[in-house]
Amino acid sequence: MKKIVYFCLCVFISASSFAQTWQVGNTTLTESDLVTGLSLPWEILWGQDDMIWSTLRGGKVLRINPNTGTYTQVLDKSSVIPYNGGSEPGMLGMCMHPDFPSTPLVYIVYNYTQGNSIKERLVSFEWNGTALVNETTLIDAIGGNSIHNGSRIIITPDNKILMTTGDKGDQGVSSQNITSLNGKTLRVNLDGSIPSDNPDPSTYVWSFGHRNGQGLCVGPNGIIYESEHGQNNSDELNIIEPGRNYGWPTVEGACNTTAEINYCNANNVKEPLLEWSPCRAVNGLEYYNHPAIPEWNNCILMAVLGGLNASYERMTVIHLSADGLTATTADMSGSSTNSDAFFQSFNKRLRDLCVNPHDGSLYVALNGAQYPGSGPNIIKKFKNEAWVGVESIETSENVMVYPNPTANALNVKFSANQLGGTFQVYSFTGSLVREGKINATSMTLDVQNWDAGSYFIVSNATVGTTSKTFVIQ
Repeated sequence: MKKIVYFCLCVFISASSFAQTWQVGNTTLTESDLVTGLSLPWEILWGQDDMIWSTLRGGKVLRINPNTGTYTQVLDKSSVIPYNGGSEPGMLGMCMHPDFPSTPLVYIVYNYTQGNSIKERLVSFEWNGTALVNETTLIDAIGGNSIHNGSRIIITPDNKILMTTGDKGDQGVSSQNITSLNGKTLRVNLDGSIPSDNPDPSTYVWSFGHRNGQGLCVGPNGIIYESEHGQNNSDELNIIEPGRNYGWPTVEGACNTTAEINYCNANNVKEPLLEWSPCRAVNGLEYYNHPAIPEWNNCILMAVLGGLNASYERMTVIHLSADGLTATTADMSGSSTNSDAFFQSFNKRLRDLCVNPHDGSLYVALNGAQYPGSGPNIIKKFKNEAWVGVESIETSENVMVYPNPTANALNVKFSANQLGGTFQVYSFTGSLVREGKINATSMTLDVQNWDAGSYFIVSNATVGTTSKTFVIQ
């Protein structure tokens, strides 16, 4: 039986007293910055090894300790990915083999160039304990572009890969072309072959008529939910069903005009559960059903980027019926006062989220304030510190900063495994303000002449990279 270990940092009470809290009904969530200074985290995934895995749009994969925030880079494909900081291609969706401990495969979607064209592929990598190796291509040469590449991937309850693809900006021409893999959800065997029970056993296509699906999750009764970007109106939350047409480009949102109704009746169109107008750029989905935050039980949590006008950045809580076939949310009008919109005050684009299955903590990846992303990007953690219904083993942090905020001096404490490494301190504007070698487990920075604002310190040691944010008053 596991031993329950309770960990308390009483000496750093001044740091924890600065923690932001959020109220969810009767539940209080404590906010902390797990990792600061990343370059566009796109996917965050709770792994079967109890670590958080993240793709970075520029082409890297990180493995992050969910307690300390220390991470290691386990893959770098940036040399082949056509990401220039101002467009949408890159390292995108990621999921794990359903029996990862015995079959340590990680599945990833990324873009690459072929001649003068952008393409997309689904691949698998083997995890050797320190890195992702032995890349195997499962689906190659899917059409790509500077926009509308999708792509989320999940493992469904029947142990298939489900993958979204965008219409690559062709206004839905490929979405209705059943011979194209664009504008679709694809269903794939774990070895990359086509499942024999697909609607058409000669193709990966599971559903079609999509514009740009950027969220997938499994809900009650194995129902698959998808979030999808509309053009100017009608962002959608869909239930994905085999062989169904989702209407794009003729139908946006519900079938509610004469032309749309006629088309829907003639083409077996599946209408969305919910739609939002104007578009707010709906993104990553996570099904929540954990006693740590009972107010969110049987809910879909949806990351929202906010659209090009940067008006709706938030996390939306979508309440499902017991059978999962209907959905409601107070967050439909864009109101800043409703009870189903969270984290708007960050004014940052929310890209994705994941949940700790043990203690119910929520992790959220932010992509900055501007399209398609601006720094410093942060992965935040939200935890109900009062919930004690699970055995847990907490580990001490590798880097601590206190007092926080501060005006004169900042104390930094490093764990022994940081010795011999290096540190850098950055402002939130990206400027390097201090750097050096970690020669001792503690140091004090004189910050009384620093400009007021937010900063973060990054340590680099053999154990990995750790970051902590702090504020100068």
